[in-house]
Amino acid sequence: MSNGFKTVRLFNNIDTVNGYCDYCGEEGILVAIVPEYYRCTNCGEDTKQHINGSIRYLKLNEDDRQWLKRQKASE
Repeated sequence: MSNGFKTVRLFNNIDTVNGYCDYCGEEGILVAIVPEYYRCTNCGEDTKQHINGSIRYLKLNEDDRQWLKRQKASE
């Protein structure tokens, strides 16, 4: 297998969505960093997915930021 094919297979497993970022105020691609938490590719800020009839991506509060730090530390 070529390295290019392996790279394509790796990126097929990354969860990406199109969504509206509340930080930069623009539509863009959001990349999952852990389930329900996404990073905006426009501004680099992290958002939390909220599903209530429609899907929204919300700014993180301090509790969310601490939870993400603990997840990163446990890896």
